[in-house]
Amino acid sequence: MPKTIGGTEFRKMILSGAKVLEINRTKVDSLNVFPVPDGDTGTNMSLTIQSAVKELGLCPSNRLSELCDAVSKGALKGARGNSGVILSQLFRGICAEIKNGEEVTIKGFAKAMENGTKVAYSAVSKPKEGTMLTVARLMSEFAKQSASKYKDFSEFLSDVIKRGEEALAQTPELLPVLKKAGVVDSGGMGLLCIYKGFLAVLNGEEVEEYVAPEAGKSDEEVFGDNSDIINLDLGEIEFAYCTEFFIINLKKSTTLADIDKLKEKLMKIGDSVICIGDLELVKVHVHTNTPGVALTYAVELGELDRVKIENMLEQNRALRAKREAEKKEMGMLAICTGEGIAAIFKDLLVDRVIEGGQTMNPSAEDIADAVQKINAEHVFVFPNNKNIILAAEQAKALVQNRTIHVIPTKNVPQGFAAALAFNSEISAEENKTDMIHSIDNVRAGQVTYAVRATNVNGFSLKEGDIIGLDDKKILAKGDNVDDTMLQLIERLKDSSHEIITLYYGKDIKEEDAEQLAERVAEKFPDCDVDIHFGGQPIYYYIVSLE
Repeated sequence: MPKTIGGTEFRKMILSGAKVLEINRTKVDSLNVFPVPDGDTGTNMSLTIQSAVKELGLCPSNRLSELCDAVSKGALKGARGNSGVILSQLFRGICAEIKNGEEVTIKGFAKAMENGTKVAYSAVSKPKEGTMLTVARLMSEFAKQSASKYKDFSEFLSDVIKRGEEALAQTPELLPVLKKAGVVDSGGMGLLCIYKGFLAVLNGEEVEEYVAPEAGKSDEEVFGDNSDIINLDLGEIEFAYCTEFFIINLKKSTTLADIDKLKEKLMKIGDSVICIGDLELVKVHVHTNTPGVALTYAVELGELDRVKIENMLEQNRALRAKREAEKKEMGMLAICTGEGIAAIFKDLLVDRVIEGGQTMNPSAEDIADAVQKINAEHVFVFPNNKNIILAAEQAKALVQNRTIHVIPTKNVPQGFAAALAFNSEISAEENKTDMIHSIDNVRAGQVTYAVRATNVNGFSLKEGDIIGLDDKKILAKGDNVDDTMLQLIERLKDSSHEIITLYYGKDIKEEDAEQLAERVAEKFPDCDVDIHFGGQPIYYYIVSLE
């Protein structure tokens, strides 16, 4: 139960944080939603902390003062993109606070986190809430307020991370572009990965086996997605050139006040200004229409190094052209619940799957937002529940530049049939007709349980009874799931049916589903019987007869 950390632990924590971030780099990159990013967030943050790791490798001492100087210098030198720069400033503030002692107490680390947040906020000309800055701030505020309650460093850090996860989950409410895209802030996710790496060291865990949890995971991330986020408003770019460089070998006459004045000058000719460092090294980032002016201002303070100027107008044009070129005529959206059900829809080439079903109906806006993220002229929507069809129809009024075709699927098997009927070689209207006809050939039912006592459809039910129903009424009742399912199939089946498919829910074991399938095959020998994992809640089984 560590009460303090020394230089040896601090070195290991930085190495571990870098490792966990690298393990999760692709995941963090996937959360990027901005149309013309300076780079991918996870990659930029990882390269930034890897630069700190490299500098640590050159430091022979485990004295905190020397280690902190190495981390600060390495992170600043390697900072890439806004997220990398902000991370470097968080490290700079933390290291400045803890470098003067031999060990770091819990209270000392809380104070260091507070200073890191302060330095990071001051590095950005117009800080935005809903970003990694927010996550860092809320973590540091919690740390400061609660540090005195803890005696164990790992317990303290674990609770700080929990507060960070809560903050990360809140980011879509603070930054509309995140909510629109259905993701949490990527920089915040990256920061939590690093802290998870810190904690792994204190807990004596092997970092190679450590993978960060999917904090703030949205329903769409649970289900996966076959499409890119392609409809974010690219807008018009006010400043065309992303300009980055270092100032090295500063002139003897240059002062810290001169660095602050440079920042003020840059803010007058552009935005996204970052101007940080000291009299040994200054890192500059600015979006401007006059990069030459920015360089002229800088050269007054010292020599320029590693100058990088990128044309964001061209990036924007290329992105627009790419998205337009990739736009297809038709796409599909399915609404369902259950990991297995979602996976089947993906296998049927449905572009996007959002969560919804009984007890969890999505709004018209939810459906419209999902449609907007499918890069197609026509989008077929499969509600897969009679209580969602109207909301899907209402979504038509909320969507621009796309035509919604609602296929009135009342259950998941009808949704599967509609997706199977899709043909990219024919028109949208022909597909709509074929899809509607396809659902007429499907009879479906579900087995669940009664939640209260009642009399309905000729059945006298008590709470907990197992019941079988179609989309209109209860057709079967029993004391156990399997017998009720056999009764239900008997009520649903007619002589035209040749295939019976069972989709078992999250509360059913695979071997139990296989045994039921054998009983179904014995009772209905004229039909082929198949089973699939659905993973749906509430319903033990969904059955399809075709």
